[in-house]
Amino acid sequence: MSALESNMLKFAAIDIGSNGARMQISTVLEDNGLTRLKKVEYVRFPLRLGYDVFNNGLISDYNEDRMVKLMLVYQLLMELHEVEDFMACATSAMREAQNGPEIRDRLEKRTGIHIQIIDGQKEAELVNNVVVKSIGEGQYLHVDVGGGSTELNLYRDKVKINAKSFKLGSVRLLEGKESKNAWSKMREWIEENVNLDEPTQAIGTGGNINKLFDLSAKLTENSAKRSEIERMRDYINSFTIEQRINKLQLNPDRADVIIPAGDIYLSAMKWANAEIIHVPDLGLKDGMLHQLHERYMRKKKKKIEGL
Repeated sequence: MSALESNMLKFAAIDIGSNGARMQISTVLEDNGLTRLKKVEYVRFPLRLGYDVFNNGLISDYNEDRMVKLMLVYQLLMELHEVEDFMACATSAMREAQNGPEIRDRLEKRTGIHIQIIDGQKEAELVNNVVVKSIGEGQYLHVDVGGGSTELNLYRDKVKINAKSFKLGSVRLLEGKESKNAWSKMREWIEENVNLDEPTQAIGTGGNINKLFDLSAKLTENSAKRSEIERMRDYINSFTIEQRINKLQLNPDRADVIIPAGDIYLSAMKWANAEIIHVPDLGLKDGMLHQLHERYMRKKKKKIEGL
């Protein structure tokens, strides 16, 4: 690392989901009064905690051991990058695991990384803090699909007017463990809250919509038609899991969940009469990084004011 790189302000976000765990380290760039966060390191590993939790209600000893190893790797990377601050959040799988809090405490003792087990509302709040910057006037339905849950957020003229979390996710569907009437509850919520007499556009966040979008024909740099996402979903579904990995070159932990995830996005769009979906490539990690930077700036301002 050069002397210049070592002096750059960096933050790290760790997102432990039901399918994968990821860490992103970003550096702060300043240009003519504008601030942006640039990715300098990204590591994702398929822990697949949801397979434990949605079937047995517990995280296995095997996966706890893998979590320890992964957090130690993340800790070393943060030390190498000399990050200013970090945040680690766990979502659906860990918050539903009976032994989630115990594992969190043991992980902190062994790795020094404190993990916040956040609820669906906090998860949606962190994502929304960055997603809202990518939308315009009018009505938008934000659909965030994870391994264990789906968060819906409704915006009108850039203001969030309602939100709901559903126990409906890609891993949960794959395992047949979705909560009772989850599909009908999500449809009812959309039909009750979305003004179907107004044009509605969708916003999709999550690894699976990013992959579907990457493979699809695009309207713009970050938008596609619902019919095109549906076409790509059907195309991928025509292959076996093995063919998706070998011919389409999907990661194994993406190859099996991309279809159930696609079903959730497409169903939400259909019920909301949304023909266009925007895919800004943002997620929980981006919301965490945004919050870390804001926290740093508040501390810096307080320190200056105290001089």
